[in-house]
Amino acid sequence: MQIVIHHNPSCGTSRNVVAMVREAGFEPVIVEYLKTGWSKPQLQALFAAAGIKPHEALRVKGTDAEERGLDDAGVDDDTLLDAMVDNPILVNRPIVCSSRGVRLCRPSETVLDLLPSGALERFVKEDGEEVQQTGG
Repeated sequence: MQIVIHHNPSCGTSRNVVAMVREAGFEPVIVEYLKTGWSKPQLQALFAAAGIKPHEALRVKGTDAEERGLDDAGVDDDTLLDAMVDNPILVNRPIVCSSRGVRLCRPSETVLDLLPSGALERFVKEDGEEVQQTGG
């Protein structure tokens, strides 16, 4: 199974997701989106596949989204998508794609839904929290 992770190596949640996927026995394709950037159609496709709207994928923490008013409910999807293309840090991470679906994996254990049942019995995150796969 191929797994693609849109990843920011500076993000603990993103690092935990990469580690969980590897611990489950898969070597993910890593896309460092801060380096590669996004296209508007790519973001639209990822968000549609994940079943989320741009507002749900907007990263506010550690960005200038609030100062720019992007977190306002009245901001339309096109404006958000344009801002995300111009400034990739505005997209929350990690976004994981697999044959089992696409998810914005916040919290990191959301990735467990994308792994086969039993692939990862137990994992200890960077902060010491233990997670277990219960379904799959």
